[in-house]
Amino acid sequence: MTAVEGPALKVPAPDRAPSGSRSGAGADLAARAAQAADAAARHAARADRDRALHPEVERAACEAGFARHFVPGRWGGAQGTFSELLGAVAVLGEACASAAWCAALWAAHGRFAAYLPPAGQRELWATSPDVRIAAGVMPPAGSAEPTGDGWRLQGEWECVSGAESADWLLLAARDTSGAECPARVFLVPREQVAVRDVWHSTGLRGTGSNTVVVAPVTVPGHRTFALTGLLHGTPGPGRARCHSVPAHMGAGLLFAAPALGSARQALKVWSAWACPPAGAAAPARAQASVRETLARSSAEIDAAALLLEQAAWRADTAAVSAAAVTRNRRDAAFAADLLVSAVERLFRTGGRHARDDGGCLQRCWRDVHTAAAHGVLRMETAADAYASAVCA
Repeated sequence: MTAVEGPALKVPAPDRAPSGSRSGAGADLAARAAQAADAAARHAARADRDRALHPEVERAACEAGFARHFVPGRWGGAQGTFSELLGAVAVLGEACASAAWCAALWAAHGRFAAYLPPAGQRELWATSPDVRIAAGVMPPAGSAEPTGDGWRLQGEWECVSGAESADWLLLAARDTSGAECPARVFLVPREQVAVRDVWHSTGLRGTGSNTVVVAPVTVPGHRTFALTGLLHGTPGPGRARCHSVPAHMGAGLLFAAPALGSARQALKVWSAWACPPAGAAAPARAQASVRETLARSSAEIDAAALLLEQAAWRADTAAVSAAAVTRNRRDAAFAADLLVSAVERLFRTGGRHARDDGGCLQRCWRDVHTAAAHGVLRMETAADAYASAVCA
């Protein structure tokens, strides 16, 4: 067979497969996430209806350790791993994707806040690492200009998940003091922002991803840092491995994790219909199309999980490089596509009750589609970045 001539591609060799083992801290987070999932499951339909998480769910997720997961150890945080967090978020996502989404972001934003100067970190975490942080970071919005020892910040930030019940917010704004000035991230207490109730999404309705409005406020210098350091994963004093990886190396897998949990729940609900107890009349599994749906959708969900686990392992341990970052972006986006395909097939074949308003399978279908629509999980963007790294 003749080889096909073409440009040489710098395709990375396969990574070592994740071992699947968990540290004690990771196992503890997973166990606590399962307990939080009990509360989330009880209130999942209400969160979808009310467009906000129930306080009991927020409290349970915070007590489980999500908010402190990436907080530096010096403040009592776990400075944990992406692999531990991925598993715990997926567990919570089986109960309520909106709760899992907010929990994942609390953890991620604790990682962001590790870029604050020491005095800013002290103000944030001195009394407890279990601080709920909402964020509007990408793209930067609003404006900021230096004034005295601080900054004058104002503007609007859209789609800030969990803003209403946050303790603090991280908001990225353009520095208007000069043409070449980089964007900065500002830490603002909840009482200094207004939340505009505009979140009427198809899915992930309980995340309360509303618009945040800041009238001109003064932010002290110890509560701000340059956005570029976070995006590039710049190492620094007190930053563990989990803090010093580029933003795109971990963002996609954490946004996909709630969808993974929701897809697993959709498969459970669908399977209860398709595979009823022995003796039930006319089981749906007798149909070849239903058997094929079970095999294909379960395989796609398993494949998505493996891709995300590999991406998490890479973020935790692999050498940081453009190839590793773009590979994680590719894998997270492709995993999201697999989850959409799996849940779409379950929804189409799940019988008329699958499409009942307020039904669990319908909610999972909406949540998975909405999560996968996030800009971080768009395949065309991830593919462009991956091809640029591989074909350079």
